[in-house]
Amino acid sequence: MSEDLREIGEDKSLLLVDDDEAFRRRLAKAMEKRGFEVETAESVAGGTAIATARPPAYAVIDLRLEDGNGLDVVEVLREKRPDSRIVVLTGYGAIATAVAAVKIGATDYLSKPADATDITHALLATSDEMPPPPENPMSADRVRWEHIQRVYELCDRNVSETARRLNMHRRTLQRILAKRSPR
Repeated sequence: MSEDLREIGEDKSLLLVDDDEAFRRRLAKAMEKRGFEVETAESVAGGTAIATARPPAYAVIDLRLEDGNGLDVVEVLREKRPDSRIVVLTGYGAIATAVAAVKIGATDYLSKPADATDITHALLATSDEMPPPPENPMSADRVRWEHIQRVYELCDRNVSETARRLNMHRRTLQRILAKRSPR
């Protein structure tokens, strides 16, 4: 571990709140391998219950959950344990939500897909140091592809609705969707 990262400490508790089951399981395993004691939740209600009953030293919370906004969990956790280090994750990176997350007490804000190394660096970075940039950042084409795919899934794979929301022609969207994802 490099010198710009703090040690996990005696309290290794980590709350992981994300409604993507596969991502949540993978990240929980990866964080356990790094020395954290992980407890998971898939909703605002579950995350709030854990944050109230057993406020962890660390938390990784998805911004958009099926039953609401992950910032609600951040607020409860900040109230119950002011010293906790919280990273907010989102597939919808926007400056306004990053500012809101940090204002209510998040330590850092990462766009998905973030890996366990990026998250660990964000959780353990000393307050006067910025975490290092990601080792393998996504290309601009890949970020665009991921965004289009996410909106497409949110629109229940309806091409016309997705094209309308992305403000692009339906045929252009169909051509993009027919291609393989960029690297």
